[in-house]
Amino acid sequence: MPTVILVRHGRSSANATGVLAGRLPGVHLDDTGVQQAVAVGERLAGVRLAAAVTSPLERCRETCREITSRQGERLRAGTDRQLSECDYGDWQGRSLRDLAKEKLWKTVQAQPSAATFPGGESMRAMQDRAVAAVRRHDARVAAEHGDDAVWLAVSHGDVIKSILADALGTHLDLFQRIHVDPASVSVVRYTESRPFVLGTNTHAGDLSWLTPAKKSRRGSRTRRSDAEVGGGAGPQAEPQPQGS
Repeated sequence: MPTVILVRHGRSSANATGVLAGRLPGVHLDDTGVQQAVAVGERLAGVRLAAAVTSPLERCRETCREITSRQGERLRAGTDRQLSECDYGDWQGRSLRDLAKEKLWKTVQAQPSAATFPGGESMRAMQDRAVAAVRRHDARVAAEHGDDAVWLAVSHGDVIKSILADALGTHLDLFQRIHVDPASVSVVRYTESRPFVLGTNTHAGDLSWLTPAKKSRRGSRTRRSDAEVGGGAGPQAEPQPQGS
């Protein structure tokens, strides 16, 4: 039962100018986006990341680099095209203001499961390949690093929203109710029985509690796949020695 930290890339030059970048090359973080990525790296510096995977687009790789460079041990990130931005086809490179006038815009807002972008992919296909990729990497991390491992996935707004909708058991037609800002952190833990959504669209706060407690003589901490009735006691800090 590893835990995946989903990070949207920091603000890009396209975000700042209201342009739908899609998969166009050459879209980088702007100065604000770089600062945001640095801040995420500092938030995650206290988390032992077992692995990192990123969309191959520049803005995601730049964000991922700021995060992994702050890990205690050098962590090399892999890329996965299945975590890439939705293929918006003919919509790429156009202003959001103009796109809002298109008939398809209303479908994207109200019934995204029925939306297919001209010359691109459907939102349903986007969700299917993104969820499959996250679950595949999660299984790999579990096999290589154990069920208590924590790993990183850096992707895009609509992609992360679709992953969160699946984890919440929410139909894709309701995924526009989920908000994912640039450089926000969302957290999901997959188990045999269900996913647990531990956080969405967070911008601040210590995340070191995601790192599992070290094994003791009494054995390792066990993460249950059952939900705690009543909400449980929350993440527990490691006990301090007496007299400290």
